[in-house]
Amino acid sequence: MDKQIILKKRPTGKPSESDFEFQEIENHDPKAGEVLIESKYISVDPYLRGRMRDEESYIEPFQVGKPIESMIVAEVLKSHNPTLEKGDHVIGMLDWKTRQIHSGENLRKIDASVAPPSAYLGILGLTGLTAYLALDKIGNLKKGETLLVSGAAGAVGSVVGQIGKIKGCKVVGIAGSDEKIEHIQDKFGFDSGINYKTTENMKKAIKEACPDGVDVYFDNVGGEILDATLQNINKAARIINCGAISIYNKTETPTGPRPEGILIKKSALMQGFLVRDHMGEFEKAIKQLATWLQEGKLKYDETIVDGFENTPKAFIQLFEGKNTGKMLVKV
Repeated sequence: MDKQIILKKRPTGKPSESDFEFQEIENHDPKAGEVLIESKYISVDPYLRGRMRDEESYIEPFQVGKPIESMIVAEVLKSHNPTLEKGDHVIGMLDWKTRQIHSGENLRKIDASVAPPSAYLGILGLTGLTAYLALDKIGNLKKGETLLVSGAAGAVGSVVGQIGKIKGCKVVGIAGSDEKIEHIQDKFGFDSGINYKTTENMKKAIKEACPDGVDVYFDNVGGEILDATLQNINKAARIINCGAISIYNKTETPTGPRPEGILIKKSALMQGFLVRDHMGEFEKAIKQLATWLQEGKLKYDETIVDGFENTPKAFIQLFEGKNTGKMLVKV
């Protein structure tokens, strides 16, 4: 019997393993046009927390009693689809199942000769695409500018910082431990970093790390770090709102300083970014990321948790800062 993971109940605050349920399922043989695929790597991402709420958003919420889904790399075991063959590795938005029948629609074949299959969930997947396209569409980086990145040791943030260096920027990262700060400097080339967990005054710390001010802020966390950054932005700064993990588990909408006065005074842009709005540019962006990767200009981290049974645990660990780089489950 195969297995699936469903949303048992909607989490209140931080998710717990009791919010999920494992079920045994039986798959039929694929019919005409269908394929039987086996999950190899599952991507667990902070945005999935938002889909566990019963509220309108940019993507439909998960339904209680139905499988969770995310981006998954899978192998084709049987195929009655003319575009896919047994042994092909594919990527797509798939259910959290060990094996499943699929129509083949919106499954994309990946080339394991370019990078390992897991990389297509990270540096060559939505992670890398988010970093690249957000900087391209909103960041408009210029040589010599200062780029500040929160969640800098995470999957998206670490790529953002490296692209900033490729573009000739000074890059400062914010992360949650001295080890992570040292890591983003040594491996990813960040110029300096701030450990937010040991910093009492973020406004002052950002000013010291960015003495020429912040030109572009790539925000993965929101909350008080965003508030502190706004106090340090330059004229015509660009703030990219990519994530807000600091408030995802809040049961009420938090309030904070009002940004409009600063945005007006600095003629600054603050804009939300959803990578799915730019699907038409994915192929071009992946080619550029793959080129930089092969040239050694980009590096990446993966935190890989073994075992399908540990998928909910790996997801929860995202909110505990247990990952460095992309968090994946190896099925």
